[in-house]
Amino acid sequence: MFNALVMEQNEDGLASANIKQIGDDALPEGDVTVAVEYSTVNYKDGLCLSAKGGGLVRNYPHVPGIDFAGTVEASDDDRYKPGDKVVLTGWRVGEMHWGGYAQKARVKADWLVPLPEGVSAKQAMAVGTAGFTSMLAVMALEDHGLKPGQGPVLVTGAAGGVGSVATAILANLGYEVAGVTGRPESGDYLKSLGATTIVPREELNETTKRPLEAETWAGCVDAVGGDMLARVLGQMKYGASVSAVGLAGGAGLPATVIPFLLRGVNLLGIDSVMQPYDNRLRAWQRIASDLPMDKLEAMIRPATLSDLPQLGADILKGQVQGRVLVDVNA
Repeated sequence: MFNALVMEQNEDGLASANIKQIGDDALPEGDVTVAVEYSTVNYKDGLCLSAKGGGLVRNYPHVPGIDFAGTVEASDDDRYKPGDKVVLTGWRVGEMHWGGYAQKARVKADWLVPLPEGVSAKQAMAVGTAGFTSMLAVMALEDHGLKPGQGPVLVTGAAGGVGSVATAILANLGYEVAGVTGRPESGDYLKSLGATTIVPREELNETTKRPLEAETWAGCVDAVGGDMLARVLGQMKYGASVSAVGLAGGAGLPATVIPFLLRGVNLLGIDSVMQPYDNRLRAWQRIASDLPMDKLEAMIRPATLSDLPQLGADILKGQVQGRVLVDVNA
């Protein structure tokens, strides 16, 4: 028997979370059973922990947690053997499939990635989907020509999970980073991660009738979407790119095609859920080499399974700074 945070529905169709003891026979079908060590909290986790499952959870009872890292306990796949350290992000785990908010998980072998040399399970979950997505976003910008010295790189929602890791990675790679935040108290935190400029959210949060403004940003990692993304597109330098990773500010895009046509701006969509294995491996190897682990430590907020319902509500309100590290065995 082991502990799991289980979401169950009441007669009104509303779900609530409770820590329960369950057995291996309750785990879903899969090739690999993992002794989970750590998980984390992302925006999607907040949705899955909500009373209606955020439209993501299909069936109850359900174990949320879209990320986990740990040690292989049993495997029917030759690629993994007991004792191997692995990490999982995406593949609708924690949404359609039981996830990482438990001391054990069972998943398809194709969904796992071996932990790279020098990265522990704890560090992997301090990174999590948010940091993995950040690395994919930086890689996409680089693949489209971004290099240090071309000008400042903007990170919107910089104090959140994606933004924090993106800021640390970009600064470590030698980029000048401008971090956007609506929380003035986050300024010192962002500077400790390497941001050189703090941009108040209100400066970018309103649409403008002008389709183009002064060429300001050499690149952008955008976790906000909505009005802010529309505004930023008109401020990009010629040929620059924006990696779009989130929609905290809304799914709409009240923009024109002018930045694409007159400045050759690129809008790059970043998906971390169904990312192919080879690019997942490439991203985790880049995380091992390019994310300063001392900066990662500064982002961490420790938590246990019992903290998750409140943290889920908090992250939906934008009240979680940095990365939450959930010790499922505490």
